[in-house]
Amino acid sequence: MHIMVMRLRRDMIDSRQKYREYIEQDRLALGRQQDASPRLFGDEIWKFEILLRRVEYDLNCRRGAVGKLIGKWHKMRFHHLSVRLGFTISPNVFGPGLAIPHYGTIVVHGNARAGRNCRLQEGVTIGATSGSHEAAVIGDNCYFGSGAKVIGAVRIADDVAVGANAVVIKDIAEPGTTWAGNPARKISDRDSHSNLCSALFE
Repeated sequence: MHIMVMRLRRDMIDSRQKYREYIEQDRLALGRQQDASPRLFGDEIWKFEILLRRVEYDLNCRRGAVGKLIGKWHKMRFHHLSVRLGFTISPNVFGPGLAIPHYGTIVVHGNARAGRNCRLQEGVTIGATSGSHEAAVIGDNCYFGSGAKVIGAVRIADDVAVGANAVVIKDIAEPGTTWAGNPARKISDRDSHSNLCSALFE
């Protein structure tokens, strides 16, 4: 029987070096070319992910009046872009390697925590149950298909794939498995890696 070992607290961006590492891992997860800066017009999702990491750096690292002013500017830009794209994602939720490949509403509770290399398709919700502020703790290399829902303070192991429109309401303790349906149930022992960018595993 597999035993899931979850990290209730993960590393966050706590230095400029860590900020650069997160950006690089996000770039790989999105399959972007090396050192590819966002285009002036377009690349809105990549701009969103960069701003997310800047806001995290500001919250965790910047001090003093000037730092707070810069932080407010980044936070305002991040808010406007989030509204435009339909993304509700709080800072310090996702580890490095976040991939959002498509436009479309995505809602993630601010108390959720996810590890490295998480991929979110459009329509994903990771939320809490009514009256609770507890949300999911998600391992590394997890994939959530279009319209997938994760509700409540569940634990999801590493290398798990959650299929389109699946509804997860209980812990997924077995790593390297695929789940589908409402409520979600295991449908195979296939891990998530085929749904993630191959560059993450080179």
